[in-house]
Amino acid sequence: MIYVFLADGFEEMEAVVPIDILRRTKTEVKTVGVTSINPTSAGGIGIKCDLSIEDTKTQGLDGIVLPGGMPGTENLFKNERIKELVSFCFDKGKIIGAICAAPIILGRLGFLKGKKACCFPGFEGELNGAIITDSRVCSDGNIVTGKGPGTALEFSLKLIEIIIGEKTAGTIKQSLQ
Repeated sequence: MIYVFLADGFEEMEAVVPIDILRRTKTEVKTVGVTSINPTSAGGIGIKCDLSIEDTKTQGLDGIVLPGGMPGTENLFKNERIKELVSFCFDKGKIIGAICAAPIILGRLGFLKGKKACCFPGFEGELNGAIITDSRVCSDGNIVTGKGPGTALEFSLKLIEIIIGEKTAGTIKQSLQ
C-alpha cells in the first residue's frame, strides 16, 4: 500500500497525477488527510481522503508520496506522524516520492545526504547534503524526487518503474498517449 499525504495547501497535480497513475497499475493507494480528512489544495480544490493521519499504520506500507505546494509542504513537515512514517520508509528501504517543495522534508530529516535529488527551483538550499541535479525527475535508490507540477506525470511513471518495473511504466505511458 502507498500513502499519498494531503495537507491544506497541497499542489493538485502533484497529488492527483500520482494517485491516478498508481491506481492504473492496481497498486493500492490510500489518500491520507493530514490537516483534515478534507484538505484543500493551494488552488482551492477540496479532496475527501480515504484516511486521516491518525488512522495510518506501518503494517502493509510499501511507500509514501509527498506532494509539494505551499503551504502544503510546511503543513506536512509540521506533523510528527508524517516524520515517523517518512523515517519508517527510509529505514526499511521503502519507496519515498517527494515532488516540488516536498523534497525539503527529506532534506530537513537528513535523508538526502549523498543522494541525487531535485526540487522546485529555490528550495535547493534545504536539500541538506543532496547531490542536486538539474533533472526534471531524479531517483536514487528508493527515493524519487521531482521538480514541480509540470513533472507530475514523469515523476509518477518513475515511481511505477521502481515499484513494479520498467515494462509496466512503459505500458502506462503508452496508454496515456
